[in-house]
Amino acid sequence: MCVGAFLGSLAIGLQLHYHKIVQNEHFGYPDEWFPSVSATIGDRYPGRNMFQLLIALTCPSRLLLHTLWYVLLSRATPTRAKALFWVGLLRTITCGGWVYVTSSDDHDVHDVMMIAYMLLTLPYMVMLLKTGDKSPFTHNAGELAANRSRRKWVFLMFFGSIPPMVYFFISHKVHKVAGAYTSYAFFEWALIVFDVMFDSLAMVEFKALDLALLPGKPDEQR
Repeated sequence: MCVGAFLGSLAIGLQLHYHKIVQNEHFGYPDEWFPSVSATIGDRYPGRNMFQLLIALTCPSRLLLHTLWYVLLSRATPTRAKALFWVGLLRTITCGGWVYVTSSDDHDVHDVMMIAYMLLTLPYMVMLLKTGDKSPFTHNAGELAANRSRRKWVFLMFFGSIPPMVYFFISHKVHKVAGAYTSYAFFEWALIVFDVMFDSLAMVEFKALDLALLPGKPDEQR
């Protein structure tokens, strides 16, 4: 759903408002030819509205993700499980901040919430890297070890994308280099991909959970 929200708004933006969403305060097409995440999800109807609707539908699954991690880790590392839950919850809230307050609404609020989201992502990912092998339900050591390796690589790619992204943003904002914002946009989109990939890897650990919804016992007095 999350991927569909971003890709759907990108497809609509490219189809309906291509020249408008690649335009920035300094350059437009053909110097800039690929839109940033912010321009794609926040600047134009109907892409903005479709994105906000679909991303709202991902909120229950995000909250479920944090809850399941807490359930999985609370017996082995209760303190760390609580910390991970609250950091994840705050991270979800700040995500809503930059999603629903777009750069066209209030650029400062959008940027502050985005920066807060990025800052919270570091402890969130680090804690998951350290707790991914602490589950008392370790059912397949080889699969879990391979998944921890994949998670480390995604972590490195996520944070490895930030320095060049910042470089190209400064090149665009300060030095007014033509095409720099398009390069920035590719790294910004890469962060979205790596973010989703990181959380999707939790499915391996969650195989250890045995969840069931059962009907309650009938009231014998009725």
